[in-house]
Amino acid sequence: MKEKTDKLITWCGLGVALVCFVLAILFAMNNGSDVKSLDAVQQGGLFDTIYWILVALVGISIIAILVFLCVKLADRFKNVPGYAKKFFIILAVAVVVCVLSFVLAQGDDVTLALMEKNDITEGTSKLIGAACIMVYFLVIGAALCIIYAEVAKSFKKK
Repeated sequence: MKEKTDKLITWCGLGVALVCFVLAILFAMNNGSDVKSLDAVQQGGLFDTIYWILVALVGISIIAILVFLCVKLADRFKNVPGYAKKFFIILAVAVVVCVLSFVLAQGDDVTLALMEKNDITEGTSKLIGAACIMVYFLVIGAALCIIYAEVAKSFKKK
């Protein structure tokens, strides 16, 4: 029964994702069109309708993901011994990477011209730099994990 429920939830999620994809394409096509046709679409209300349906579906998807994540985590905490310890260690590492990235960011990662053009503050520039540094850390960490897994696998075969 649980397997059927998981399949049903998966197919519903894929359906919502497909509807979001189609609406996003329609939204992008209308957003990039010329002014005359865009005014006609906006006057007909299709533009606003597509936008708000898309926002609602994305919101529903995010809520569903968070609910199912919490359910799966609670199930694993209860049934898998030692899972909570590993989870909190990984969570602590993620927080350390975020804080370290923010500390290492300087705040001048965006050029002055781009800051003035897009009304970006120095704080926003620091967040952009922190996000870039975090991506660098995560890519390097993923590469090191892959290398470690392959080396460990080669030693285990012998």
